[in-house]
Amino acid sequence: MDYGKGGNPKAAKDSHHPLDQPRRGAPKGDTKADAKKAELLARMKAAAAARKPDGK
Repeated sequence: MDYGKGGNPKAAKDSHHPLDQPRRGAPKGDTKADAKKAELLARMKAAAAARKPDGK
């Protein structure tokens, strides 16, 4: 009996991916999203600092 032929076929791994993102395991590149994320984080930190009493 051939046990390797039984069961459902396995789906291809990582076959559907966005074309603007690197493949799994590839080095990450600098993107616009990184700049947006850094800007948002800076704004959130400034807002949190402004809400604290006595600026601490």
